[in-house]
Amino acid sequence: MPWIQRIVRLKPRSRGFHVITNEVVAQLPELSKIKTGLLHLFIQHTSASLVINENVSPEVRSDLERHLRELVPDGPHHYEHTLEGGDDMPAHIKSTLLGSSLTIPIGHGTLLLGTWQGIYLGEHRNDGGARTIVATMSGISAQ
Repeated sequence: MPWIQRIVRLKPRSRGFHVITNEVVAQLPELSKIKTGLLHLFIQHTSASLVINENVSPEVRSDLERHLRELVPDGPHHYEHTLEGGDDMPAHIKSTLLGSSLTIPIGHGTLLLGTWQGIYLGEHRNDGGARTIVATMSGISAQ
């Protein structure tokens, strides 16, 4: 199977962590045709991140957000980059800490995530807007 690349567009979301697994998979119809392969996801933004974590309990998502707000608080503090608001530089720091890409194995047309795992968008701005992810897949066809 040749390499496949798609742009996944995510609707704007509030600040925090959001499970986006179904939204991503829905925009990748070719995924179902891959017997064995890999999906690479790369978010094209410097103030949001992608992570894999607990996909059922909303408390995990809110706890992550609260912890990161304590770890990297909003406000100018000692930051030089302040022109885009008090949440911008902290968002860049959080994105750097958590990462901008994921690689997930594909098996028999599905993502081989663990039972309790889901793909999260970490939205680190109060008003980050719509986000885009480059999804790149390759593998052996199910035929």
